[in-house]
Amino acid sequence: MAMMAGSCSNLVIGNRELGGNGASLLRYNGLRQLENIRTASAVKKTNGFFASSTAQKSKAVRAMVSPTVTAPKREKDPKKRIVITGMGLVSVFGNDIDTFYSKLLEGESGIGPIDKFDASSFSVRFAGQIHNFSSKGYIDGKNDRRLDDCWRYCLVAGRRALEDANLGPEVLEKMDRSRIGVLIGTGMGGLSAFSNGVESLIQKGYKKITPFFIPYSITNMGSALLAIDTGVMGPNYSISTACATANYCFHAAANHIRRGEAEIMVTGGTEAAVSATGVGGFIACRALSQRNDEPQTASRPWDKNRDGFVMGEGAGVLVMESLEHARKRGANIIAEYLGGAVTCDAHHMTDPRSDGLGVSSCITKSLEDAGVSPEEVNYVNAHATSTLAGDLAEVNAIKKVFKDTSEMKMNGTKSMIGHCLGAAGGLEAIATIKAINTGWLHPTINQFNIEPAVTIDTVPNVQKKHDIHVGMYEAMKTE
Repeated sequence: MAMMAGSCSNLVIGNRELGGNGASLLRYNGLRQLENIRTASAVKKTNGFFASSTAQKSKAVRAMVSPTVTAPKREKDPKKRIVITGMGLVSVFGNDIDTFYSKLLEGESGIGPIDKFDASSFSVRFAGQIHNFSSKGYIDGKNDRRLDDCWRYCLVAGRRALEDANLGPEVLEKMDRSRIGVLIGTGMGGLSAFSNGVESLIQKGYKKITPFFIPYSITNMGSALLAIDTGVMGPNYSISTACATANYCFHAAANHIRRGEAEIMVTGGTEAAVSATGVGGFIACRALSQRNDEPQTASRPWDKNRDGFVMGEGAGVLVMESLEHARKRGANIIAEYLGGAVTCDAHHMTDPRSDGLGVSSCITKSLEDAGVSPEEVNYVNAHATSTLAGDLAEVNAIKKVFKDTSEMKMNGTKSMIGHCLGAAGGLEAIATIKAINTGWLHPTINQFNIEPAVTIDTVPNVQKKHDIHVGMYEAMKTE
């Protein structure tokens, strides 16, 4: 849930047949899993929405509010229903989605010492830093050397998402690219490009500033570069709402499709803030864990001894598409976006309201937008940054909306990859979709001494099998 000065965003992802009424929420923005659907024509992969008449029906869910509550009416117009047809990422565990989720299921920590810069004098010397990143096959060598890592991650994740959606260059050339947009945001932008430009100005004078200083610093450059690379000419901009960035992008991208302004949106978040400026800035904010001697156990959501979040980096991108368009081109349907919402708790620049009101109102609005009842939700991929105030405020908000959480499970991806800021919602959306599709929840690691107030099952330390009816994920702009 994104909360800078209290703004929040929620997404809902569901698990249901395309022709039916069952659904599952992702979290705060609204993705829903589509079980392998097949239409008669889709068997030939011509009309391609794999909707299966034998798809498992959504099972009865024990009511979380009241057993008599019925789901609100859901969108049925295929032009306005939004499906996920591709996913791409860059992460501390590499660029392959199955490998990424396997590492999460194994409970492997991607946190370790920083070596991107000399952090020996810093009070925090570890992060979820990406090592051995390669853009080979996606960015030519000359541009690769010029680009800030934020844009390198964006281009690779975006191109991989398009490939996953069977929208490679040869396919795109035959499509109406004015109906395909890009909306990839970032919290910090090209932070290294900006820092290097300022350093050149101070040390050598303005004449030594690279002409790429401004273009590669501004936050919209990821969307712009991907559009230039692929030739897509639909809506193109970025949103920068700190940790909620990717969720805001998903929400806005879905609305572009619902309003008929695009048929496909490539959308998500990217971030590369593990730099001297980024780490130093967050140290100044007193937001980071300082467990330099045990970095792999430093990110511990909901644990009584948590002492701050761990910085991470990467990119997470989804291809969102109208159901109608996906069916026409025979696309593989991975999940369905049900709905989302954005709010502001109007409270403080960094601290959330302790009662979680801004967050709970966002959850409620996202459920209404998705057409999903609270009792249908039985999985939450939580924001769970490992900060003292944020973790409990989020739990308070969840309890306020979901009165009975006895059958709900909630986990924290950041316990293994750190807090990827503007990219967090993108990577966690992918983790949520994988949980819905596989039926396996990754653990929240480093659960040593959980807060008594956290009565929801946090999937502590070991993966669990879970039949997800509706999954939801959250993002907050600040902690």
